[in-house]
Amino acid sequence: MVQIVGERAQPGDAIVDYESKMFDDIQANEGEKAYIFMHTVPYEGSVGLVNMLTCTRINRKGFDTTLVLYGPGVQMASATRGFPTVGAEAFPGHMAYNNQLQTFMKEGGKVLACRFAMAALYGMRETDLLEGVQAIHPLDVLDCNLTARREGALVMQTWTL
Repeated sequence: MVQIVGERAQPGDAIVDYESKMFDDIQANEGEKAYIFMHTVPYEGSVGLVNMLTCTRINRKGFDTTLVLYGPGVQMASATRGFPTVGAEAFPGHMAYNNQLQTFMKEGGKVLACRFAMAALYGMRETDLLEGVQAIHPLDVLDCNLTARREGALVMQTWTL
């Protein structure tokens, strides 16, 4: 039988070196922008929440940050989520998407949601979006990306199916 070596980790123990950082802590220069495009199914893994946390971190570094939700990603901005009533958290973390988007917007981030995905795919109305989320024309998804290119902005694009 294989012998297990080592002591059991206890709460508060560090199991990796979380202080050693390889790269400089880059902050935005005046006027720098970032666009994060998400085509992500909410709650089908952690990528959507991780991307929102990344958006918030980029925003806190001083970038003028825009999050573009399209395809299934628009569902992340649903203001009608909750159980048994709208806004009620059915279990810890249930409202994480809404809470993180609200934090991001409260700190100056902009959130855009594609109207085509909202209406044609998910039956969402613009009034179903979280307060502060702006609905955009489906052709604006590409033009937003082209705008980012012209501006020399940081662009991150994530897809999950």
